[in-house]
Amino acid sequence: MSVQESETPGTQGRAYWLRRGIMVAARLPIFVMAFTFLGIGGLAREAGVPLGVALLSTVTIWAGPAQVIYFGALINGVALPAIALSISLSSIRLLPMCVSLLPVLRQSAGSRLTLLYAMHQVAVTVWAESIQAIRQIPPHGRMPWFMGLAHSLVIAALLATWIGYTLAATLPHAFAAGLLFITPIYFTSTLARNAREPIDWIALSSGFVLAPMLKGIVGAGLDLMIIGLVGGTAAWLWQKRVRRHGAHL
Repeated sequence: MSVQESETPGTQGRAYWLRRGIMVAARLPIFVMAFTFLGIGGLAREAGVPLGVALLSTVTIWAGPAQVIYFGALINGVALPAIALSISLSSIRLLPMCVSLLPVLRQSAGSRLTLLYAMHQVAVTVWAESIQAIRQIPPHGRMPWFMGLAHSLVIAALLATWIGYTLAATLPHAFAAGLLFITPIYFTSTLARNAREPIDWIALSSGFVLAPMLKGIVGAGLDLMIIGLVGGTAAWLWQKRVRRHGAHL
């Protein structure tokens, strides 16, 4: 059931919107998250870290690519300061996602601490499911809805990390590695599903064109940030130009 199907959405309480967020997560997103973090759990086992560390990394880092960097660096004996820097650079790509959700969540956050906690829950899958749907929710219900969605996915990721860690000895390495590709495939398909205007399609197309061109120049970590800035700005300028010419017709 979509958000629009509620008969009187403005009169529903916070518990109602919390349940609605959980319901959204319980469709496809929760399975995407679970399969992805099965691979993360197997990688953590291969890195030789305790299960508690693997679970803690899921909660604190909360980003599959950054966890791949973390455990891969541990396997290769990279120094901890270098690992921390690499994870920070990798997570820069989440900054625009946080900025885009801040205005719509601020109205029902209650406090800056709650808003800061909500921003930590922003991940690729959470953002992809939120960016369009959350604007259709009354302001008072946005934070409960977001928390229901995000916490459901965190719990699924924790369970999957534990299962993947436990089954690491029996899972084929290629299969565990292949699971990590589920999230980017899902993310791309979700963006295409949510595209409503030409600017959306231009931004997506720009990303596909620029990604192979810039990755070898700027390296991992900053590549997605730069691609997003360049492609998004180009799409915005094109849309602005089209609207300006349309106004003169």
